[in-house]
Amino acid sequence: MTKLKTKHLLGIKDLDKEDIQLIFSTADTFKEVINRPIKKVPSLRDTTIANLFFENSTRTKISFELAEKRLSADVVNFSASGSSVKKGETLVDTVNNILAMKVDLLVMRHPNPGAAEFLSRHIQAKIINAGDGAHEHPTQALLDAFSIREKYGEVKNKKVVLIGDIMHSRVALSNIFCLQKLGAEVMVCGPTTLLPKYISSLGVKVEYNLKKALEWCDVANMLRIQLERQDIRYFPTLREYTMLYGVNRQLLDSLDKEITIMHPGPINRGVEITSDVADSKQSIILNQVENGVAIRMAILYLLAGRTDQ
Repeated sequence: MTKLKTKHLLGIKDLDKEDIQLIFSTADTFKEVINRPIKKVPSLRDTTIANLFFENSTRTKISFELAEKRLSADVVNFSASGSSVKKGETLVDTVNNILAMKVDLLVMRHPNPGAAEFLSRHIQAKIINAGDGAHEHPTQALLDAFSIREKYGEVKNKKVVLIGDIMHSRVALSNIFCLQKLGAEVMVCGPTTLLPKYISSLGVKVEYNLKKALEWCDVANMLRIQLERQDIRYFPTLREYTMLYGVNRQLLDSLDKEITIMHPGPINRGVEITSDVADSKQSIILNQVENGVAIRMAILYLLAGRTDQ
């Protein structure tokens, strides 16, 4: 198989295991490319990609832009601040105006869940969802699973716990879908107020005790508190949250095994994770960042590339 079965990447739910394996094997090739002296290939020359970010982003936006340039694509960056969106223009009109300039593929981040899927029904260009509200963030889940595969050889049967603000995290939902499709066991851990009531219906284990969760897992993926998406207080103070759900060196050393620490970023050091954990040899956080470029190159290539000609 050399083609994805889907035209867009709107969410992990649209991919099957074979699609994910194809993305991973393609990313393996591109990881070699980005680690050589000349980091560019002509794969997407004459392809125009627009990055539409209606929400602030640093790492994801830079990662996509770097991936696009490594593939020799022409890149257009769009930011909602200072655009016609602020003047009342609709999402479809904004995008159609951009597409009229002969753009082949859109990478879009939007604060509203389902925005990418809505747009896919109204335009011809291919769309990659770079995060839609608290719904999905498929490329982050793929790079996380790819990083686990790189560390352990495979994802199947690995025990992965997602710790923190599950309710407001698009990373958590996409990770659950992706890891389960690859045969991993998934647990969520956090305060009762930050775990959605439906969560156990997704087939994940639920644990409220951090120490027990860490004793169970092979990999702990730490999620930050999404304060910007919280309209009420879900716990008394950050200090109390850190005491109960923050991972520090002392806690890791108390385990009878060595686990792997991950974080999708941005890290709130001293809240969900301490610096001596984030920067330790057990952490693969910087590997995740590097793998993000390779995974996004693979997705862009498979969706926008000439693999079907």
